[in-house]
Amino acid sequence: MSLINKEVSDFNVQSFQNNSFKTVTKADIKGKWSVFFFYPADFTFVCPTELEDLENMYAEFKKAGCEIYAVSCDSHFVHKAWHDHSPSISKITYPMLGDPTHALAKDFDVLIEESGLSERGTFIVNPDCKIVAYEVNAGNVGRNAEELLRKLQACQFVREHGNEVCPAKWKPGAKTLKPGIDLVGAL
Repeated sequence: MSLINKEVSDFNVQSFQNNSFKTVTKADIKGKWSVFFFYPADFTFVCPTELEDLENMYAEFKKAGCEIYAVSCDSHFVHKAWHDHSPSISKITYPMLGDPTHALAKDFDVLIEESGLSERGTFIVNPDCKIVAYEVNAGNVGRNAEELLRKLQACQFVREHGNEVCPAKWKPGAKTLKPGIDLVGAL
């Protein structure tokens, strides 16, 4: 079953960001673009490479009006311990959400029941709190923050220009397609 246009359920979780803990709820994402970036667990091998890649692009996501939320089924206390221990994770400035009750992992359908971990899932959520793009990778395959930013920008463009669509490899400023018009010439 597809999660496209599924509205994110109400949630209330603890986060670690900038050496402090704070509560994050659905109200915090309403009216804004968000990326929920699920990863299996803290203190693992592929995850720090992905999270650092996201940090390196974080300013670009913020410029696009989007907040990044890294999520694992660890607690916010474990996020802090990892942040204090790992040179890669110590660079992270976006919120790291703790999901020890699995509420978010279940809502985004990425919970691996038998291990209590989440799949490596990436979700773009629009200002109406609806999922507009997502991908779920095998645990041993890392993701690319630059491609994620491109997908976010395409989702934002389509929301703003509902009568146009973005072709493969589209980037801001590139040509788009107008359904009905561009398709006629292709026939």
